[in-house]
Order: sequence, then C-alpha cells, then structure tokens
Amino acid sequence: MKKTIYILLLISSISFLSGYTQEKHTFEIKEGHFMYDGKPVQILSGEMHYPRIPHQYWRHRLKMLKAMGLNTVATYVFWNTHETEPGKWDFEGDKNLKEYIRIAGEESMHVILRPGPYACAEWEFGGYPWWLQKVEGLELRRDNKYFLEYTDKYINRLYQEVGNLQITKGGPIIMVQVENEFGSYASQRADIPLDEHRSYNLKIKNQLKNAGFDVPFFTSDGTPMFEGGAIDGVLPTANGEGNIVNLKKVINEYNGGKGPYMVAEFYPGWLAHWAEPHPNIDASVIARKAEEYLQNEVLFNLYMAHGGTNFGFTSGANYDNRHDIQPDLTSYDYDAPISEAGWVTPKFDSLRTVIMKYARYEIPDVPKANPVIEIPSIQLSQVTDVLDILGKQKSIQNNTPLTFEQLNQGYGYVLYSRKFNQPTKGTLEIEGLRDYAVVYLNGEKVGELNRYYQNYSMEIDIPFNSVLEILVENMGRINYGAEIVHNTKGIISPVKINDVEIEGNWEMYCLPMDKEPVFDEIKANVYKNTPAKTKRLSGRPVFYEGTFVLAETGDTFLDMEDWGKGIVFINGKNIGRYWHVGPQQTLFIPGVWLKEGENKIVIFEQLNNDIKTEIKATKVPILTKLK
Repeated sequence: MKKTIYILLLISSISFLSGYTQEKHTFEIKEGHFMYDGKPVQILSGEMHYPRIPHQYWRHRLKMLKAMGLNTVATYVFWNTHETEPGKWDFEGDKNLKEYIRIAGEESMHVILRPGPYACAEWEFGGYPWWLQKVEGLELRRDNKYFLEYTDKYINRLYQEVGNLQITKGGPIIMVQVENEFGSYASQRADIPLDEHRSYNLKIKNQLKNAGFDVPFFTSDGTPMFEGGAIDGVLPTANGEGNIVNLKKVINEYNGGKGPYMVAEFYPGWLAHWAEPHPNIDASVIARKAEEYLQNEVLFNLYMAHGGTNFGFTSGANYDNRHDIQPDLTSYDYDAPISEAGWVTPKFDSLRTVIMKYARYEIPDVPKANPVIEIPSIQLSQVTDVLDILGKQKSIQNNTPLTFEQLNQGYGYVLYSRKFNQPTKGTLEIEGLRDYAVVYLNGEKVGELNRYYQNYSMEIDIPFNSVLEILVENMGRINYGAEIVHNTKGIISPVKINDVEIEGNWEMYCLPMDKEPVFDEIKANVYKNTPAKTKRLSGRPVFYEGTFVLAETGDTFLDMEDWGKGIVFINGKNIGRYWHVGPQQTLFIPGVWLKEGENKIVIFEQLNNDIKTEIKATKVPILTKLK
C-alpha cells in the first residue's frame, strides 16, 4: 500500500511541477490525503507575505522557496493593506496580490491563501483597518452585525481579485483558511459564550463560501485550542505542535479519525520586539524536527520561510504582564531560513538537505543573491525643526486631547500642545499614553514617557505663560490576544498634573507621515549657513535631509546605531522605524528602491540628542545588538 501511495505521489508531483495552465484541476481532501487530480500529493509549504517584499523581488523569493525544497507558498491577506479607507481599495504595486499569486503559479507552486479577516502575523492591528474602531456599535472578531457587514464586503472584494486564481478555475490556489487561530482568541475571551464564538467562526466560513471560494477550507490552531477554533467539515491543522502522537490524536478527534496531518505553522524562528533579545533557534533543531515530520507523513508550512520587512508603519505589537505593549521590529527577519534580504542561511541549507531526502519531485538549484552595496558616507545637508513646522500649521482644538482615531489619523505622530497662563508644578501623568511621548516645555525637551516601560508620569515645573508640548508616536497596534479590541492611539485618557485633569485649550497638530514630508514653504537651518540654529535644535525633533549619488544600485543596510529614535524615507519610501535600544540597529534598503544617479534621504529624528552631519549604509545587517 505504501509503495502504491509513493508512486501516486510521484506521478502527481511530476504533473504538478510541469506548471499551471488555465486548465482546471482538482484539489480535495479525501481518504486521509491531499489529492491533486485524484492522486495523493505532498504539501511542503513556506509562509511568505507579499507586502513585506518589494514586488520586483517576488519571483526571486519564490525561486528561493523552491530551491529549499518547498512546492507551496502560503500567505496572509492583510485587510488594512488593501482597504486603506472605507470603500477605498488598493491592489497595486507591492499590494498586487493577484500578481503575486500569478507569479507563484508560473513558478509551479501551489498557493495557500489565508484571508483572515484576522491575520495576527505581527502586523499592525492583526490586519484590521484602524478605522473599524470608529464604527459605532462595531465589535471586532465576534458575531456582531456591523463587524460582519464589513468582513463580508472585504471577502467579496478579495474574491474579485483572486477568485479566478483558484485551482478549480485553472489557478494555483489550493486551500483557503477560515479566520486564524480563533481557538486561542476564544480561550482568551472567556467573557463571550463559546457558542457565540462558534457562530462567528461559522459565519466567516459561510461568507467565504458565498463569495465564491470553492477550494477546501481549513482552520489553524494550537492543538489545545481546537475546541474553540475547529469547524465541522473543515480540515483542522495544528500550529507549533511538536509532539507527533498528540498532533495526530487531536486532528483525528476533530476530523473523523483520519488525516491529512499538517502543521500549518512550523516555526523555524520567532518574532522579535524592540528592547528585547532577538530569539534564535539552531538550524540543527529545525532540521531534525522537519525530518521527524516527514518520516511520519506530517506535512507542514514553515512560518516563516522568508519574513521580509515591516516597511512603513506596518509592524504590530504584543503585550505581557511587564509591558503594556511590546512593539515589533521593523525587520521581520524572524531568524527564518531565508534572511530578510533574501539570502541563504545555515537553516536554509539544513532544511534543503532534509527535504531533498523525502520530496517526490526535483528540487532546483539555489538562485543567485541580489547585489549588495556599501555607502560609506551620505552627507546630510539640511535639518528642519519639526516644532517650528507644526507651529505654522493649522491645529485642531478641543477641550481635552483627542485620539488619533478622533483626529481621523491612523498612524504616525500627533503633537499635543497647551498654553499655561499660570505656573504649575508637580507630577505630570498620562495614563492613557499610546505609545511613546517626548515632552517639551517652551520648546526644550524635559522628558520622555513610554508605554513599553510602563512609564506614564514625570515631574514637571511649568512657569508662567509657558507652552507644554507632547509629541506622541503610535508604535503599532496590538495584533494578538484579548487586548486587540483596545487599540486606539495617541492620548486616550485625561492628562493630569497632581491628579488634576488639565482641560481647555488643547491644540493638536497631525503628522501622519504616510508620505515623505515636503517642505516647500520652510527651507531653513542649513548646516554651513546657520551653525547657531542647529545647536539650538539639540533635543528637538527634526527632519534631516541629504542626497547621495550612486554609480550602481544594490541592497544595503542603513546604519542607525548612533541615532536615537525615528523613521527614514529613501526616495519617498518609508523604510521603517529605528530605535537605539535595539536589537535592530540597521534598516534594510532594497536595491530596487535606489537608482543610479542622485538619491534622496529624509530622516525624522525624534530625540536628536546629538546633531548629525552624515550617515552610512553597510553590507551587513545588525539585528541582535541590544543597548
């Protein structure tokens, strides 16, 4: 019997690797196996998320997955990536999911689609659009009519993009996930009856089905959480389960006593937070576990096979008892087999060696890595005072501070300002700080408050006729756990001094940073002309600008080790957040975002403790150095 199955697997895999055409094929779950055109097929998958990779690199990274021995790519769909405003959709460029899936098909790879609508993935708000929090009566991730109205619109719009790429219509999509790790959430929200959790999960499945998704569905949960996450008639798969006996036992219990057995998230690495050590898992440990799975006919999806980068403001956050928030790094390297820049690692080599022993198909050679360059010095020719800029903009006024959401702003920064006509002295307290604040008095930095360290108060002495300014940064909305429903940003509770609420005459200046800031009206504080002014800017938030000329382009890493905290734009693209605490000390710049000739850099430095005149880029990333 095993010999017969092996031959069928070989025939099926060879026919699959010949590449997709527009001819319809079948993929089903039958007789305890995944079946492709009626024959058992191996599914060896790797997770890789399209928005975390420049679209110009998608084909290279897919070839890397194949060279590691995988025949399938899995990807989440991040709802907030595509519906940036209610009813405003974006599927272009790095967000072109249809093109990503099409390229995977051209590279003869299956695709596992994970549309959520909740993703987790260390992604901002777990993939939910921030503006959902503004909808009156809406409750996230439960059987709530307002929420389900929006999920239905999202799922139907997604189907318009990728529905014709299902295997039933000649495309590479073989399976679609229903929700994501919902059993975990059900256990975390014990205040909601289990029957309501199950009702919600089933309604998401029906929305997917009614939209037109007709390939097999599956759920994905840790084995202890199957009770809240599994759905009758839908294949349950396991996350992170290393005990094969237990894995098979639990899947049998929820799947009629049979397979297929799949670990939907097999972790070769782990996520990383700012101010915490970067986790590391030895390559030999992962290789041994992969071999154990394959020896026991357990299929898997490596989460992550290639992590990529949380460009812009896409990184999410966790929390624990010691930290009200644990913001995720800009890098999503994940200690994955394929590095952030798409390089082979020892883990890649170990997994490739193991998979080659068990794969029923030919594994191609490893593609060449993309070129890497070093930029020894980038001169910063201009520095601009952010407080001056915002002071010349129109403010929004209110009796109390408004949240980002009330200001109709999703990401970035808000400056909260208030004038004091009488002297005030005592303890400044902002219990509702979300998430990081630099405090200024008459333009001079007097302190920092920080949700990560649960530092919500400081002593302050405000003289007569003075201005208090609080620059607040959104460091990413929580993406996992029960606290996902509490995700407003900015200042979300009263500002107090000596336990007395400070009301009246608050002014708010928005700095969303969704695009590179343009200073057409204000061009000041050039180094060589105004050294006195640059000295005055010490401790104040600033924009540094510079240009650099390249004879050739390539991937590189901007060295931020000597900087404080902020974000960087390269040729208008926000490449992400840096913070001196580490462990990440460099920012990945894809070579496709650079150009031969003149390039522009803009750095928003929040702390600015030392005036800078230059910056450099290196060939080697620094991702594990804490300060």
